[in-house]
Amino acid sequence: MPYVNVQIIKGATREQKAQMVKDITNSLVNVLGKKPEHIHIVIQEIEESNWGYSGLLTDDWKKQLDR
Repeated sequence: MPYVNVQIIKGATREQKAQMVKDITNSLVNVLGKKPEHIHIVIQEIEESNWGYSGLLTDDWKKQLDR
């Protein structure tokens, strides 16, 4: 039973998340031969202030890009 945990920065629409779940499921079916009803996918949305990138919190890193 595949269990997939996807962590993304908050902001994806419901439609985007639904498409992501569909695509991941299809990939596991096509590549590994798994049954869709055995696949579990969890999407964790994380605030930018709780995500680090390149030595900075992501929201601070993005502020640098705007300069």
